[in-house]
Amino acid sequence: MDRLEIDNLRRLMAYEKARTAPPAAFPDLPQIPAGRYTDPRYFELEQKHIWKKSWLLAGHLDELPEAGSFRLWETAGQPVLLVRTREGGVNAFYNTCRHRGAPLVTETSGRRPLLTCKYHGWTYSHEGDLLAVPGEEDYRDLDKSCLSLIAVRCEMFGKLIFVNFDDNAPTLLDWLGPVADDWREFQFDKCRLSARHVFDLNCNWKVAMEANMEVYHIRNIHPTSVGLMIDDRQNVNTLFEHGHGRMICPSRQDGPPALALTVPGPPRKQIETVGEIARTCTQSYNLFPNFVAPLSQYALPPLMFWPNGIDKCRFETWTIAPDWGDGAGPDLWTVNDGERLCDVLLEDTEFGVWIQKSMNSGGFRGVPLSYQEARIYHWNQTADRMIGVDNIPAELRVQQVMGPEWVYPSDPRLEELDQAMAAE
Repeated sequence: MDRLEIDNLRRLMAYEKARTAPPAAFPDLPQIPAGRYTDPRYFELEQKHIWKKSWLLAGHLDELPEAGSFRLWETAGQPVLLVRTREGGVNAFYNTCRHRGAPLVTETSGRRPLLTCKYHGWTYSHEGDLLAVPGEEDYRDLDKSCLSLIAVRCEMFGKLIFVNFDDNAPTLLDWLGPVADDWREFQFDKCRLSARHVFDLNCNWKVAMEANMEVYHIRNIHPTSVGLMIDDRQNVNTLFEHGHGRMICPSRQDGPPALALTVPGPPRKQIETVGEIARTCTQSYNLFPNFVAPLSQYALPPLMFWPNGIDKCRFETWTIAPDWGDGAGPDLWTVNDGERLCDVLLEDTEFGVWIQKSMNSGGFRGVPLSYQEARIYHWNQTADRMIGVDNIPAELRVQQVMGPEWVYPSDPRLEELDQAMAAE
C-alpha cells in the first residue's frame, strides 16, 4: 500500500470509532431472503452459475514440485487434472480421456512422464496433445489433433493456482483487480505451502463463510479470543468489484497481538516487504465466491468453503508461510497436523451447526444486515448479477441497493471527511 492509502485507512479507522450511526450516504439494506440458505432452487442456481464462472483456488505450486507432477482436484464438482509442465507452468484439464470418457488418473497426486489412460492406453502430453492411440490402424482417418484433452482455464497469482470453467470469464488479474495490487507486498510467489486440511461441516457453506466476513459477532462468539485482540469499533470494510472485500481491523493496544499477526510455535521468518497496516492490524480479504484470508508478515492462511449439499459444506484450511528451512512448517488453523480445528475456528464452526438447524425452522424469515455486515450484502448483490437477476425467483432475489459509489476507489466516507474538513 502507498502512503495515501495507509493515511486514508487511518482516517477511516478514526471515523468508524467516532460514528454513532451508519454513514449518512449508506443505503438501508433490505433483508436477505431466507431461501438463499435453504431453498434447493437457489442452491441449483449457485451450482450452475457461480461455481462455473468464478476463479477458484485449486492448488499451490508446491504441490506440483517437478515436471509431470499432477494433482486431481474435484472439490468444485468437476474432475480437474492439474499438471506441471516442463517449462514450469501449470495446465488444467478435465480428467477425461477423449476416447470413452475414462479418467486419466485415479490417484490424488503423483508424477507421470506422459498422461496415459488406463482403459485403452490413449496417451497425452502435459500440454494435452493426443500423442498415441493403440491400434490406430483400426480407425479410418483418425485426426489426433482434434482429440486433445479438454482444457480448463488455469492462471496463477504467485504460487496460487486458480481455475475457471468459463471460457468467457475475465483474466485472473482483472478478476482480482485492486486486490492484486494490495497482495504484491506479501510475496505469494516466494512463500511455501506448509499445511492444507479439509473438514466436513453440517451447515450451508455461506453460513460458515460469512462468519469470516464481519466483526459484528466477535464480542459474543469470541469474547476470550479474537475479542481480546482486535478493536472492532475501528473496523474498516472496503468493497471491490466482482464481490471481493477487505477488512482492516486494528489490534487492541491493551490486548495480545491480533490472530493474523501470530503463528503457533517458535519465532518464524517474516515477509520483510509486508507493510504497516498488516503489521498493526488484521488485514483480511474475501474473494468471491468462497475465499477468506487474513494476511500478515508471518503467514498467508486462506480459508475456503465448498458446498456439499444445501446444509453441508467442506471447509478447507491452508497455511502459506516464508521459507522455514528444515522441519515442519507452521499450521495456523489446526491442532496436531489436522487432527482438529484450532479453538477460534471451532468457536465459529460449532455454532454454525446450530445456525443451520435454526435456519431450517419456520422461524427463519430473512436476514436483516447491518452496516458492519456490508461485505455480505455486497457478495449477495454480485451473486445475483452473476446468476442473472431474471433467472432468480422474485422471492429469492436481493435488491441492488449498494451502487458503484461504494466500490473502491470510491468511498462516500472519505468524501464526508473531506467535506467536514473543508467546512472547518
